This record gives sequence, structure tokens and C-alpha cells, in this order.
Amino acid sequence: MAGKSIVVLTFVVALVAQGSAQDAKAVIASVSKAMGVETLKTIQYSATGFDFALGQAPNAASPWPKFINKSYTRAIDFEAPASRVARVRVQGENPPRGGGQQPIVGEQPQNQTIIVTATTPWVQQLEIWMLPQGFLRAAASRNATVAAQTAGGKKYTVISFVGDNKAKVNGYINAQNMVERIETWIDNPFLGDMLFEALYTDYKDVGGAPFPMHIVQKQGGHPTFDLNLADVRINTPVNIQPPQAQGGGAAAGPPPAPAAQSEKLGDGVYLITGGYAVIAVDFKDHIAIIESGQNEARALAVIAEAKRLIPNKPIKYLINTHSHIDHSSGLRGFVAEGSTILTHQSNKAYLEKVLSVPHTLNPDQAQQQGKKPIVEAVGEKRVLTDGTHVVELHHMLNFGHHDGMLLVYFPKEKVLLEADGYNPQAATATPPTPRSPYTVSLYDNIQRLKLDVTRIVPVHYPADSRPITMEELARWAGH
Repeated sequence: MAGKSIVVLTFVVALVAQGSAQDAKAVIASVSKAMGVETLKTIQYSATGFDFALGQAPNAASPWPKFINKSYTRAIDFEAPASRVARVRVQGENPPRGGGQQPIVGEQPQNQTIIVTATTPWVQQLEIWMLPQGFLRAAASRNATVAAQTAGGKKYTVISFVGDNKAKVNGYINAQNMVERIETWIDNPFLGDMLFEALYTDYKDVGGAPFPMHIVQKQGGHPTFDLNLADVRINTPVNIQPPQAQGGGAAAGPPPAPAAQSEKLGDGVYLITGGYAVIAVDFKDHIAIIESGQNEARALAVIAEAKRLIPNKPIKYLINTHSHIDHSSGLRGFVAEGSTILTHQSNKAYLEKVLSVPHTLNPDQAQQQGKKPIVEAVGEKRVLTDGTHVVELHHMLNFGHHDGMLLVYFPKEKVLLEADGYNPQAATATPPTPRSPYTVSLYDNIQRLKLDVTRIVPVHYPADSRPITMEELARWAGH
């Protein structure tokens, strides 16, 4: 199984002994008694701490960027089961570094409600089942097994069961009969069979039910939450209702992406919208595409539209502006296509590594076909031309959003494609004070490179589809 291979890579474990199903029931009962599972029906707590934006680091060597959780409250009903979170987050790093819709101006409230039904995605259910008492409840209702393991020089009893996505869920029980760590694997369109971990420390007795006062969640090898709990209350009435707009149980998923649409920017140069903006170029004997889209479905839609616009030619190049997860999760669609990925040299090793990881939980076309990525490095500048079309790739300097960002310029058309420097708001919106450093940097880089731009194509395309001009960018950059 994929889970086993990933465990070998990420958590060195020595298997000592395997217990029978009957042993597992006894162990689960013993640990559940120690952790007050039978008496713990609901729990509510407040916390402060941090959350981190998955896949939005400023470079491959950095953790996910950090945001401050000024307040965080959560209520869990284990019997429903259901969970409700309300938090207020603020900017965590100044100056901002990386993505995740930075910089946050002022306070940003966020809410999440999960009510488990027959159709609730497993990854949402895990928000409940990866809590210590939630894990033990789930293990008791499934064909769990038990093993004695040594990890990091420490002995554990490990309770395991198979989740709805066919990945193992492992709970590490320490000598005090407390759940210290839970791990499983979930599908991610970019990071593949991604390790999801929860670490629990600083247990405190709360009315006979020990509960951790420090919770850390990790995804993709870096923290995504780090919370210090306070004011923990058990078995108080919890009334978790679905959000009004849903009228149902599970949190609604994103609406399906609209079909790919196209607009001609020049002779043989096409803008493809309907998701993240993409440009396709008709070279003499091949197609080059800038940006891959935010998932495989978007990538496949872009590929189909590009081939409709430019028939009977292979897609030789896919130009990746940067390695952030939302801009690179469509890359494997182009790996399956056999395209060469052009990216800044600082991204090359990272993309080669990530695009080669297994996708067995939800096999995509690259996994099914056994395709391997072809990644080619771009330095400070590279020009693609067939004598008719010219496409310039420029490395952005002093750009805090991502150290390996490429600008893509079409000198003949005077069109510039950019990602995350300027993400247009409504046409009537007012620029913030102070200005976003990312927008200022974009403007400064265009001036530094002396690019003659009449139209800007933001990858995060404006909702009203209006053309973005240099005049608009200058206004938002404070010029």
C-alpha cells in the first residue's frame, strides 16, 4: 500500500509484534477508558495560536507561511458527529512572505461547520476522527489492529484502521495510555498521497476526560495548525447547525469550474479563461502553454481547448510561473501529456521531486500512465521564438510572494501575464493603505525590465473579465 511506503520515508518505525483483532478490542477499550471516551459526549474549547497556508511557501526550503489566530473556538459533538469552528486570523509575517492571500489587512473571520452524513467527504470527517477521542471512537467501530512499535527511540502501542479513502489511520498510544500522535494519508492533486499528522501534548484532566492543551497538525511535512488551548469544557450542550445557505449536512464543495473559454490576444496567441487564466501560443511545430490551472480537471480542459484552437500540434512546453500549490496542481496533467515544464531554476528540484510522488489514493493520468516529469530550468531570462512569435520569460526580483516567480511577456502583442502580483478586485474597489508590497514589486519589475505593456493578464482573472491596463496597476501600486 502507498501508506506503508510513505511511512518508511517519513517516520522510521520498527515493527515489533502484531496483535489479533480480539487484542485490538481490548486495547481500544483500555485506552478509551483512560481517556474518558464513554463519558465524553461533547467538548468545547477556545485557543490561540497559528495556522499555516498549505503549499504557499516563498521557496522550497521554507515552511508554509504563518498567520496568527487571534481567537479560535471549536465545538465538537462526538455522537452527532459534528464540528463547528469560528476563528479570527490576522497577518502573521511582516513583511509578508509567500501566498495564502497575503497580506491580510485587519482581521479576517473564518468559520467551518462539518456535520457528518453518508456523503461527507472523508477528509472533512477526519477533522473529528483525528481528535484523540474521535480516533478511538472510529477505531472501535472498524476492524482495527494493534501493534507494538518503536518510533524515534520511544515505545508505542499503535492502533490502526483503514479509512474510507483506503489509507491507513494510525494512532500512537504512549505508556500513559494517551493518544500522542495520529497519522493518515489523504489525496492532494499536487502533493499526491500526502501525510496528514496530528500531534497531542500537555494533557490535562477536564472533568475526568484527559484532553491535550497543545495541538499541532501537519500536512505535507510542515505545520498547518499550532494551537494552545484554554477554557476547555466537556459535555455542555452543543447545537451545531448547517450553514443557512447549505440546507444540508456536509460543508458544500466548490462549484464545478466553468468550461474553458478563449479569446484571441493576437495572431496565434489565445487567452483561455473559465478558471485560472492561461495563454496558449501557436508555434510553427508545437504549442506552448503558460500556467497549468489549479487541478488536473482544469489542466485537461485547458489541453482540450488549446488543441481545439491549435489542432494537430503537440504541447511541447508548459510554462510554470511559480511552484505554489494552486498554480502547480494542474502540472501532472501536462506530465501525462509529455510536455516539458519550464520553471525558474530555484523551483526545478522541488517540482521534479513533488511531481514524482505516488498518487495511488486517487490515481491521475500521470499515475495511470507511469509518466515521469520533464522539468527544465529558466534563469533570469529566456526567450522562446520560432521567428514569428516571441515569448519572453523574466525572473522577478524582490518579490516576497515567491522567490522563483516568472513574468511572461509578449513584446509583439504588448501583453504581460503575471501571477499574484496584482489580483484584481471589483472595478469600483479602492486600493488599500498601505499598498500591497506584491503589487508594488510587480510594478517595479515591469519598470526595471522596461517592458512596454498595454494589457496585463492576471492569472487570478478579474470576475468581471475586464482587461487590466498598466494605468490600473499603477493606481493600485501607488503611482
